[in-house]
Amino acid sequence: MSVKLLFAASVVVGGTLLLLGCGQKTPGTEANVPVASSAERPTVASTGSSTPSSPAGEEEHGHLSGAHGGIIASLGRDSYHVEAVFEKGGVLRLYVLGADESRIQEIEQQSLKAYAKAADATESHPFEFKSEPQEGDAAGKTSVFVGSLPEGLAGSELNVTVPSIKIAGERFRLGFTSTPEVHGDDDMPAKVSDDAERELYLTAGGVYTDADVKANGNQTASEKFKGFRAKHDMKPKPGDKICPVTMTKANPACTWIVAGKEYEFCCPPCVDEFISWAKDPELAKSILPPEEYVKK
Repeated sequence: MSVKLLFAASVVVGGTLLLLGCGQKTPGTEANVPVASSAERPTVASTGSSTPSSPAGEEEHGHLSGAHGGIIASLGRDSYHVEAVFEKGGVLRLYVLGADESRIQEIEQQSLKAYAKAADATESHPFEFKSEPQEGDAAGKTSVFVGSLPEGLAGSELNVTVPSIKIAGERFRLGFTSTPEVHGDDDMPAKVSDDAERELYLTAGGVYTDADVKANGNQTASEKFKGFRAKHDMKPKPGDKICPVTMTKANPACTWIVAGKEYEFCCPPCVDEFISWAKDPELAKSILPPEEYVKK
């Protein structure tokens, strides 16, 4: 009996060490994600947004699955968190949590405009989250939001973006995918496929014009940034230019012209994401001028 107990204890300890070891990651080149993001993908609407929390080269940490079995995404460099739960019938439920993911966080009741995009698509589809106060939430407050995914997207691998969530007078962007991810370089958007990439970059749409296509050399990001190695600085200093997508420090070697203006990004997959925003009539409304993407 004692031998069996010793063996079981060894398995538990070994498994724990393995899990801790998985949190150690070395950033490399641009990595696969979403969105938003989620991977927690940052915002066109605000510089207080869902971003990775650890500087490049430091220890990363992965969020555990939420209490409801959902995907945990961070807001404002882990100031808050959201647990996204995909339910049958295309229902998507958001549980708002504090800096400590085990704590429920009440925020102002509000309607949240959201966008869902299939992982291999370039177009987003709008939908809306409504407040659904839970027992114990104060008057005018809610800790849960509920929405229904656009028709035909339920069950697909999705990138979901909420451009603006108001919390205590600040605005945050939420981005995540329907597949759980780990903080760090994995919070960068996924590269689009080759065919979709050519469609994305070489055709005009929204505020991304034919003049922009020409100004960017009639090429895709993969062609322009071949051999590019991203070095993500997760903690830009005040005054640093920041990537419009992740709010990490921008790289002056990674630029793209949109609406006649030059934007700086942290990596090519973020350029993919930004162009998809620019071509979406609704998301394009939230894009700020390049000079606004500076760490305050």
